[in-house]
Amino acid sequence: MPLLTRRTLLQALLAQAIPSGTADAPAVVHRAPRPLAPEAVTHDWTAFLGPSHNAVSTETPLRWFLPPPLVWEWPTGNGYASPAIAGDRLLFIHRLGDEEVVECRHAETGASHWRFRYPTAFEDLYGYNNGPRASPVIDGDRVFTVGAEGKLHCLDLETGEVVWRQDFWVKYGITKEPYGTASTPLVEGDRLVVNVGGPGACVVGLDAATGREAWRAGSWGPSYASAVSATVHGQRRVFVFAGGLSNPPTGGLLSIDPATGAVDFTVSHRSHEYLSASASSPVVFGNRGVISASQRAGGVIVEIRPDFTHRVVWTTEEFGLFFNTPIHRDGYLYGFDGEGQGTRHSPASTSPPERSSGVRPGRGSRRFCSMGARGSWAWAPLGGRCSWSTGGSSASASLVTCSGLISHRRATRRRRARGSLGRGNRGPCRCSAGACSTSGRTRGT
Repeated sequence: MPLLTRRTLLQALLAQAIPSGTADAPAVVHRAPRPLAPEAVTHDWTAFLGPSHNAVSTETPLRWFLPPPLVWEWPTGNGYASPAIAGDRLLFIHRLGDEEVVECRHAETGASHWRFRYPTAFEDLYGYNNGPRASPVIDGDRVFTVGAEGKLHCLDLETGEVVWRQDFWVKYGITKEPYGTASTPLVEGDRLVVNVGGPGACVVGLDAATGREAWRAGSWGPSYASAVSATVHGQRRVFVFAGGLSNPPTGGLLSIDPATGAVDFTVSHRSHEYLSASASSPVVFGNRGVISASQRAGGVIVEIRPDFTHRVVWTTEEFGLFFNTPIHRDGYLYGFDGEGQGTRHSPASTSPPERSSGVRPGRGSRRFCSMGARGSWAWAPLGGRCSWSTGGSSASASLVTCSGLISHRRATRRRRARGSLGRGNRGPCRCSAGACSTSGRTRGT
């Protein structure tokens, strides 16, 4: 009997055709949403990663009952996109049969406002999922969507009628990417910024109202990460982690003035594997930014100087995120490592990188990671056991929270924890509401 692997099972499930009428059924309403608390602070979620482009919500107070009560549900087709919400409008894009379908539904009831559909023939290189990847973006009375074949539409939020459209693959001569177009557009002022990845047009700035090209920047190919914007040194900037199908692989971070398209600086960063995917979006905090990729690429933090030149603060292969974008909070980055193999080194080191000791997860593993501002790192396999180490200069209070046992171990033979905690020893576990946490103080080489 042939071995049924997880990949084979996923492909079989995703290959099942969804009847075209499935999503035509009305949403099933389970209950009315509870009223908000009088002191509640809320905001719309109009784009991928939210209004601050960092996946952090400022809404408060939040209800901590898990799982949250189900209000309504509705069957969808294939795709990886997430919804966008503005007021009572929820926008979603998915694939049904041979069409990509943009849905506008009532956010509290699931009732359909309108639907826009167009043909698609996209096929994922590995057959995982042939649906759209990029999420809708709402900007005032307009909605922007990008399909898996690079078809960009600007739709009227009220009616779903087409305002303007473009086909990136045709207009910019894009070679078909193995996993399709996945970068969500970014609205910055009156510009719509897209990681197109065409020859001489890595990033394109369009007039959001008309679709006319205002500027183009860079020469790297299209990645699967989405552009983000931030205010740095009092000025607005757009940050794009680019790099598509090329041999040898090329790509990295671009800092762009959204008004003119001028590139402040670039930071080359890409896995050496030909079919590698840079899919984790940049995160900017203060005057620093971080990009990360798996397949032995790892993470890089750069400091942005007042004149918009840059300095690499540190790099590490221990923070190699595959698809998810890290969260920054109080000097730490949190994310799910996608690889778990390779070496690591301090950016100030002139000696060869050191290989970590101990058992390391293999290809395809998933670990929850925490990175300190100075490169300290801690990781927690999702099986419930946590470990910690350091990535270079001295750092303190590397903190990981998980359920289950907490375990400390040293990262290399040259790095040991202060105090009595050595390799294989278990530190104290503090539990609160079913979660366990511990912290350790570490020393660099």
